[in-house]
Parts: sequence; structure tokens; C-alpha cells
Amino acid sequence: MMGQSIKQAATPPIEYTLIRSKRKTLSIQIKDGELIARAPMKLAKREIDRFIESKRGWIEDKLTISKERTARRNAHEMTYGSLILYRGTDYPIIARYGGRAGFDHEVGCFFIPPNLAPEEIKSTCIQIYKMLAKDYIPKRAMEIAKDMGLTPSSIKITSAHKRLGSCNNRGSINLSWRLIQLPDDLIDYIAAHEAAHLKYLDHSNLFWGVVAEYMPDHKKRRARLKELQRRLYAEGW
Repeated sequence: MMGQSIKQAATPPIEYTLIRSKRKTLSIQIKDGELIARAPMKLAKREIDRFIESKRGWIEDKLTISKERTARRNAHEMTYGSLILYRGTDYPIIARYGGRAGFDHEVGCFFIPPNLAPEEIKSTCIQIYKMLAKDYIPKRAMEIAKDMGLTPSSIKITSAHKRLGSCNNRGSINLSWRLIQLPDDLIDYIAAHEAAHLKYLDHSNLFWGVVAEYMPDHKKRRARLKELQRRLYAEGW
């Protein structure tokens, strides 16, 4: 009796978004559950496919983790009674009649009008965060810069998502409103980090020396910041 051969199904190719630019190397990135390949303008598509296939195991593992994180983030719904961070402490969101929204320092709560949909609750809380950030962060950042013997030309509050802070060669410091969610010592860390860029616009040893001179425990603060950022990402901030 002749043996029968079993034909195995071909492994489907990995889907990805290709971005070509004037770069010299090929790189891959996983973002929000999607694989992105960044390639030189003239690199053959088959070479890109071959490279991605060689990384299949790593890519599949990372895609699974990224998709799970994205799903949890999208599923997080803001409601009345939800706890959200302000300067490192969780406070509830409560409904309060009168058409106004804000933060009640005496009671310790975010108050917003009733009967808002989840997306409206979130957008209202963001407006409160921005108000609180403008009231506290620039003044505190200026104090830290002066303590370090440095003087920024300006300090502005932005809506930057991934970069909590930045500094340009004109001496202007930009700080995201999202900093107001962090504990005061982590707000101070970001402010000191950006103030140090007034002296060195890089991350050289000289730069870190300036940070360490003012804040010897900056490495511990940086580690805590990364942990907290994972929570804030999961909550959709």
C-alpha cells in the first residue's frame, strides 16, 4: 500500500505597514498592535519580507502582548465614580449640578456636570487637568531651574502625549499637561531633566551629571515614572 503524503498548509505571511524614507538601515517597530517596517527607499520588498520572516517568533510574541494592551486600553471606560490621578493621588469623579467643572481641593474630587457620556467625561477631565497643570507646573519648573542656576526663556504647557517634556536650543521648555497626574517628586524629576537640557542638549554624561548634582536619586525616580506611565497608558491617557 502506497503511503499518502499530507500537504501542510503554508504559513501565512506577517502583515505589516511599510514606510520608506532616506535611511540606511531596515528596522521594525510594534505600535498599538501593528507591525511597522521602516526601510531605505531602494531596498527590495523581498529582502524586507525575508527579514521579517526571520523575526517571526519575536514579532508574534510582541504583537500578542501589544494587542492585549491596546484592547485593555480601549476597554477602559471613564464613568462617574472612577478614580483618576492628580499629583500622584487617586481622586473620584463626581457629578455636580451647576454646569461647571473643576477640582475641589477641600473635598478632594473632580466635579463635572451630570449625565455626560464616557467620552465627554474624559474630555472634561482633560480640560480640568490642563487648568491644574497651567496653575502649578510652570511656576514649579521655574523654581527648580533657578535652584539649578539655570534660566529658561519660557515654560509652556503642551498636549504632548509621549514626550512629557522637551527643551529647544532657544531655551524654551515644553511640559505636557499629563505631568499633573504624577506625584510631585516625579514632576520635579521631569522639570529638572528638561532644565538640564538648557546646558546640554543631549543625554551625555555631562548632561546626566547636571541632573545628578541637583537630584542624586534621579535613577530611582525615572524607574518609578516608567511604572506609572504603564498604568496611565492602560487607562487611555
